[in-house]
Amino acid sequence: MILHDVQARPTSISGVIAVTARSARGFARHTHDQFGIGLVEGGAQTSASGRGQVWVKAGDLITVNPGEVHDGLPMDDRGRAWRMLYLDPEAMAGLTGRQEEFAFPVLRQPGLAERFRRLFRAVRDPAQGLATEAELVVLSAALDDRPNRPAPPAGVTRALEALQDDPARPVSLADLAAMAGLTQFHFLRSFAKATGLTPHAFQMQARLHLARRLIASGQPLSAAAAEAGFADQSHLTRLFSRSYGMSPGRYGRNFVQDRGRASRG
Repeated sequence: MILHDVQARPTSISGVIAVTARSARGFARHTHDQFGIGLVEGGAQTSASGRGQVWVKAGDLITVNPGEVHDGLPMDDRGRAWRMLYLDPEAMAGLTGRQEEFAFPVLRQPGLAERFRRLFRAVRDPAQGLATEAELVVLSAALDDRPNRPAPPAGVTRALEALQDDPARPVSLADLAAMAGLTQFHFLRSFAKATGLTPHAFQMQARLHLARRLIASGQPLSAAAAEAGFADQSHLTRLFSRSYGMSPGRYGRNFVQDRGRASRG
């Protein structure tokens, strides 16, 4: 049996999720609608990122930006272990006052790695809320190098926003190209250059992000799948599991269990 265990939990900070993982599986190309800050605790992997192909090993800090296409392949059959904190863009803006991208997908800085370990241990303890928020602000600032990434053309941005604002709405390639003011051929080229994905793949990721939020809020899987625009629950489950390494059912149960413990506490 292939080693694989991924768990996601809410934290004491609104809009921040903690993920622990140990896996020898590969992850397909996907995106998140959140900022991610993490630490590789064991093993090694290679992955595509917004800055090119990267190789990471135990002790490396890793980051991901909203909408950044990435994947992950272990370097050998022993797999790798990592921890991540995922921050909604609104949470990042509220804590740091800015939403700049992280410049480096991987960093080797032992001092920052130890700071992340302390933060990860504390982030689920409501009693440490203020101190934890301050620690998160300091860490995110240390990782912020303000890259210069050109913005997509205005027309492509309009199409991107339409897909993100209403992921469930059926839309044709002709519709999107018209929004962008481009021919379908030139729109496809410009869209892929800006996002690393086809419009259909981008729409599926946007639907997945919406479904993840609905499931975390307690929505039943069938209702979340329908509201997010998936053909059925099984379609959602396949894409969710391939992208996040866990089933949507398990993801939802983790959040329900934590809410139950919080209400009893």
